[in-house]
Amino acid sequence: MTLVFILNNLLLGVGLAMDAFTVSLANGLHEPQMKHSRAAGIAGVFAAFQGAMPMIGWVCIHTIAKHFIAFEKLIPWIALILLAGIGGKMVIEGIRKKPEDDAAEESSVGFGGLILQGIATSIDALSVGFTIADYSIGLAAAAALMIAAVTFVICMVGVQLGKKAGMKLAGKATVLGGILLIGIGLEIFISHMV
Repeated sequence: MTLVFILNNLLLGVGLAMDAFTVSLANGLHEPQMKHSRAAGIAGVFAAFQGAMPMIGWVCIHTIAKHFIAFEKLIPWIALILLAGIGGKMVIEGIRKKPEDDAAEESSVGFGGLILQGIATSIDALSVGFTIADYSIGLAAAAALMIAAVTFVICMVGVQLGKKAGMKLAGKATVLGGILLIGIGLEIFISHMV
């Protein structure tokens, strides 16, 4: 492993983690009383997906490349549908929420919702398998681990920032978090379609 390899993969990790960062921010907004262990769990889910997707892409390139190329066209649609669905649900919950509900503890994103967020924010990382296709399996795994580590750190920061803002925004946090998720879905869709 060279310094260039390490720097390239750390920077790739930063780029790939930006969607997960924003979703982590939205999760922190939605759940301002979140415990540190839950924040680490959220960051861990995003890191696991961001690390796994390039490896899945790498495996696809080395086994079923022609089928993966056809699937790549669906990536923006899948991300848009998943994030718009989750974000829309959060917006509706935030609008329906009564002022007296603010005193109650925020409901957290469930495990299923978190898995969908992880898939939606990392599905475009499958195409990283194309960029690392020339790597040996060991180098591909090292690249995936670096991407996962960077994602974990960035998502922890996102959750913490969201929690701080969520405490200040109170009842508007869920709506804002939902709008952020819908925006990310649109950004992924538009960037892949242009």
